[in-house]
Amino acid sequence: MSTATMHEPVMLDEVIYSLACRRGGTYVDCTVGPGGHSEAVLREIGPEGLLIALDRDDHALQLARERLTNGGRIKLLRENFKNLPLVLNNLHVSEVDGILLDLGISSLQLMSPQRGFSFTIEGPLDMRMDTTQKLTAADLVEQLSEKELTEIFQKYGEERKARRIAQRIVQERVLEPIVTTGRLARIVESIYGFSRRRIHPATQIFQALRIVVNEELKSLKKFIRDATGFLRVGGRMVVLTFHSLEDRIVKTEFNLLSGKCVCFRPAEECICPRERLVRLLTRKPVRPTEEEVHRNPRSRSAKLRSVEKL
Repeated sequence: MSTATMHEPVMLDEVIYSLACRRGGTYVDCTVGPGGHSEAVLREIGPEGLLIALDRDDHALQLARERLTNGGRIKLLRENFKNLPLVLNNLHVSEVDGILLDLGISSLQLMSPQRGFSFTIEGPLDMRMDTTQKLTAADLVEQLSEKELTEIFQKYGEERKARRIAQRIVQERVLEPIVTTGRLARIVESIYGFSRRRIHPATQIFQALRIVVNEELKSLKKFIRDATGFLRVGGRMVVLTFHSLEDRIVKTEFNLLSGKCVCFRPAEECICPRERLVRLLTRKPVRPTEEEVHRNPRSRSAKLRSVEKL
């Protein structure tokens, strides 16, 4: 069994159901990863369909290429999902039937020591999705001020002990550079001490650093708006999120695109466009089944939201 086929895509059945793939359709997987979701899409659309699959991780693209070569018509491109309009324009594709965006980190990335995504595996404090970019998590930890680190941990990690952790990091890096996942995790643990918390105390700190390194939230709102413009009538967009910050953005943008008010001001002061471009397919997010969470624990925080173009 190859490395790619060992990876289990999150909420696969729910994703395929929500996309409602049609034979011969054109679909975009904006974060193909090892290709689990794309493999299922290709089966649904058949050889007459077209799948455009993007990822900024070279290793993920290599795995997807191995997995999907004989699966049907596919264009695999090393590209950031935020550049979807450029990609589609370059391919002379004006409309698509479905768009999938999976914002999770694959288990292959998490389990790779050299990628530095996991606080449970010793490795360089890296966290880059695109390994050609210069900025790493170690750069942030070593160079940012206590105030800047505090703001990052509060904003992107929603960490209640952000200031104390930032303060300890600044103190510790004077003694020895913080360039490994294990050293940073132990520093965070030292703030919390012994704890029976359900999740590791470093979870939110690593999340915050990863979001900043990869600019994960910076272009999500714009992507949703841009992508909607490429959906043909009846086309669907499906987004998988894995933490509350992502889900909040997706929920707000989908509500806005469906003509709802999201500013929550009195009617006479509302500044929302109230233009109904999509139909909400998920008023509440779809969650993984207990069986899937038991089988694949990394799916436990997943939320799926979807819309249909009007």
